[in-house]
Amino acid sequence: MRKGAKAAIVGSVFAVMVGGAGYGAFNVVNALSDTGGSGGPGGAEPVAVKSGPPSDSEVKKTSAAFFAAWEKGQAAAAADLTNNAQKAEPLLTSYGQAAHITGVKITPGSAVGDSVPFSVKATVSFGGKSKPLAYQSRLTVVRGVTTGKALIDWQPSVVHPALKNMDDTLVTGDSSAPSIEAVDRDGKVLTKEKYPSLGPVLDQLRTKYGAKAGGTPGIELAIRHAAPDTADTSLLTLAEGKAGKLPTTLSASVQAAAEKAVQRYPESSVVAVKPSTGEVLAVANNRTDGWNAAFLGEVAPGSTMKIISAATLIDNGLTSANGPAPCPSSAVSESQTFKNIKGMKPNEGATLSESFARSCNTAFVKFADEVKVDSLTNEARDRFGIGLDWQTGIPSFDGSVPAAGGPDTAAGLIGQGKVQMNPLNMASVTATAMTGVFRQPVIVPLSLDGRDPAHAKGLSSSTAQQLRSMMNRTATSGTAAEVMAGLSGRIGAKTGSAEVDGQARSDSWFTGYRGDVAAAAMTQDGGHGVDASGPIVVRVLQAG
Repeated sequence: MRKGAKAAIVGSVFAVMVGGAGYGAFNVVNALSDTGGSGGPGGAEPVAVKSGPPSDSEVKKTSAAFFAAWEKGQAAAAADLTNNAQKAEPLLTSYGQAAHITGVKITPGSAVGDSVPFSVKATVSFGGKSKPLAYQSRLTVVRGVTTGKALIDWQPSVVHPALKNMDDTLVTGDSSAPSIEAVDRDGKVLTKEKYPSLGPVLDQLRTKYGAKAGGTPGIELAIRHAAPDTADTSLLTLAEGKAGKLPTTLSASVQAAAEKAVQRYPESSVVAVKPSTGEVLAVANNRTDGWNAAFLGEVAPGSTMKIISAATLIDNGLTSANGPAPCPSSAVSESQTFKNIKGMKPNEGATLSESFARSCNTAFVKFADEVKVDSLTNEARDRFGIGLDWQTGIPSFDGSVPAAGGPDTAAGLIGQGKVQMNPLNMASVTATAMTGVFRQPVIVPLSLDGRDPAHAKGLSSSTAQQLRSMMNRTATSGTAAEVMAGLSGRIGAKTGSAEVDGQARSDSWFTGYRGDVAAAAMTQDGGHGVDASGPIVVRVLQAG
């Protein structure tokens, strides 16, 4: 879900190296000497370059040499034993210098093929304070494509498993912000230990509100992240500061359910909000990169976007919930052909409500020539608050529905093309559809720091009533009926799947409401909406 920046590498040798295995300076120099032209010094024949996986002895020898250099604080020597010395050396240098880690003792475990597990014991010292540091990690030995040497496959997690980004570093000193004791809406303390996926959120809250909450800094070992809008991650506290008490809108019970729900599906994120207030009740992520994709993701929302699209059609007088919205087997817009999911039977006499509940793509695409280029953009912004500057209390991406002509107009109506959302956005869209009022989501009370929330005019009572009717139909007899079957009371839902280039399966999307709780989830490479995200949302709604 995160968008990465790509750097341009100039020079043919470096372009080849980076495009292959990403080698550092050590490997470039050796590659030139190993393969030097028509022969080595004195006209000697070039040395044959080894190929194939490293042998057991090479794995043992290379990892042992790397561990030895690391233990001695020889960052350059250790980096030269990797396949990316340029990135490895700064991090290994910060380990002993900026992070003040000494007395390093590394104990390797039994290698499994080219993978070597190991444990690290060391001491962190700063400002007259010291504490032991202990953790486990793993490295992999690979064959250098150009040099043929056995090298450590460089990943920041080799140095510490919590390191994910190539440009992150380690530092020890006064904490960048005072500690906080975050509490939920009922005063229950929220900790990373009890709610692991809240870690990035609590770090962001600490960065923004630590001082305002009345806390004082402590001394800690932390990861300093290179990515913008990412707070330091504390790894070890040497001296406690004073924690300031910070109220949040979260619900401990809903958060616990969200944490448990996303654990069932890799690369999943979910957000729950209270439609009557806009308060965020839960935010949970289960991602290998530890990123808050629930708030910061920027991906196509698939057919969950049809909530906004249906409102656009209604508000522009093109049809109504009980008005016509034929569902042919295919539809063409601007010379591009759109189809429905496999197995969907066409229905030329379908109403908008029926096509919405069945999630018929072609029914919406058929309206592409009738809506204006900016109709969907205006509806998303003016009625649902999408694309405005949300002041949630932590960094968030607030959705994007750009005005787009050509086939992108049709694609936007079914949540593809240039439309980008995340679970926070879709939970808010669902809350607006349910109540008719846009209430900007917040995770800490606006009164805490006088933030001015984003404002949108919301929906007419007629449009809101029609959306609730269609979402209820989807939840009781449409594509979401099976997964929503265990829920009672006032319910509604919308399923979605978003096609992603280069991905075997679509992203799974699902959004729904029950009572005064609205939730949305996204699972990368999760398939249809009911396959992964649906069960996540249902568990959260049950807890709410």
